[in-house]
Amino acid sequence: MGDRVHIKMCWSRALLTGWVLLLVQLQYLQAVPIGIDKTKVTETEKKPDEPPASVDTGLHYDRYLREVIDFLEKDQHFREKLHNTDMEDIKQGKLAQELDFVSHHVRTKLDELKRQEVNRLRTLIKAKHDLEGGNDIAVDHQALLKQFEHLNHMNPHTFEVEDLDRLIKSATNDLENFDKERHEEFKRYEMMKEHDRQEHLKTLDEEQRKKEEEHYEEMKKKHADHPKVNHPGSQNQLKEVWEEGDGLDPEDFDPKTFFNLHDTNGDGFFDEQELEALFTKELEKIYDPTNEEDDMVEMEEERLRMREHVMNEVDSNKDRLVSLDEFLVATKKKEFLEPDSWETLEQNQAYTDEEMREFEEHLTQQEQDLSQRTVDLQKQREELERQQEQLNAQKVELQQAVEHMERLKSDKVEPPPEVHGNAVPEVHAADNQLHPDQEAHPPGHQEIPQHHQDTPQEHHEQHNPDLPQQGQPQAHHDELSNQQDVAQGQHNLA
Repeated sequence: MGDRVHIKMCWSRALLTGWVLLLVQLQYLQAVPIGIDKTKVTETEKKPDEPPASVDTGLHYDRYLREVIDFLEKDQHFREKLHNTDMEDIKQGKLAQELDFVSHHVRTKLDELKRQEVNRLRTLIKAKHDLEGGNDIAVDHQALLKQFEHLNHMNPHTFEVEDLDRLIKSATNDLENFDKERHEEFKRYEMMKEHDRQEHLKTLDEEQRKKEEEHYEEMKKKHADHPKVNHPGSQNQLKEVWEEGDGLDPEDFDPKTFFNLHDTNGDGFFDEQELEALFTKELEKIYDPTNEEDDMVEMEEERLRMREHVMNEVDSNKDRLVSLDEFLVATKKKEFLEPDSWETLEQNQAYTDEEMREFEEHLTQQEQDLSQRTVDLQKQREELERQQEQLNAQKVELQQAVEHMERLKSDKVEPPPEVHGNAVPEVHAADNQLHPDQEAHPPGHQEIPQHHQDTPQEHHEQHNPDLPQQGQPQAHHDELSNQQDVAQGQHNLA
């Protein structure tokens, strides 16, 4: 009864932090080898109040997923509902309805997290848009956000029930397909490796090609020559870890003690990373990073195959976790005690001949598309160079026009300077030729232009035509009288 309660508590904790995260395909290249050397085994003390360390899911929205879980965990009501909800109900979105009852503080923080995630996605969209050469085209973020199904893009400001439901379902679906995508990626890797080998052979003469083929076959044979690999998850395989990794007597093997030793985060479950760590000893029989014939990418694929096999055999409720109960049940099965032999990758080619043929055709098409793209880019470059030449020519013409205008401006004749006081103006050669009207005047005589002989009053009147003409008749009469008096005086003298 105590064990059952304890397992229930561990299960609740696992659900709390792993209702999505622990449905994951982990990062295989960082699996930790087993190197425990224990001479005395004791039951490890469980600490259900301390959540297990979270692991990277590999999803592009992993950080957003983690932060949402962390803040939901802080709400007491949501945490209690989570403890009472099974994994199937979580996957179906029933837990998302409880979001309406979480505290205001948590909801406010979730709103902030969603806004940050939307901004992150918009930044990614803009960066991708710029890389594809669309700098001058407006980006419709609202339309492009539809491709991200882990949130409701129509409401970018607040975190609602639909957002939690979408996050759970998207992560569940993405993680379940993660292994399949990894296998496809590995298959492409193997086909590309074979393609490159065949292309290299085409560059060799007959004698060199023969030597290369012999070397290839020798490496394959050397790689296949390794100790027997135990069936993953079998008694023999686990006993070997118990003896060589834990330093314990294989005769004292105890499944429950083994489980507690290798439940490294103490949450009462084997997650995928903890399972993969159990296969390190078997993988070391096949792969050595210092050997030319051993490919470390293939080693990680082999690790993935082993983990998938054990999950299919042991994980009865398909939650991608192995509980203590599931593990103990599996150790009583015939497959655990008398397993079949394990076929390694070299015994199972990753691709078929038909898949290889299609892959070659795809590469050929890619090469043709790349060549066409190269031709198009070259034409664009030539066109840009031509336009640049035109611009340079226009620039030269414009510069010449500016220089011509500057010369015309500098060659323009300036007016003679104004004469002040006794200053004598400069006399040019052309000025020595006198006008016929000037010949009648003796030297030194300066003819005053007619407009300069105006009296001050006449000058004033010319510039002020609108002034009243008051007093003009009297002034004119006085002037005539003066002239007559002068004439009479001259006559009397004569």
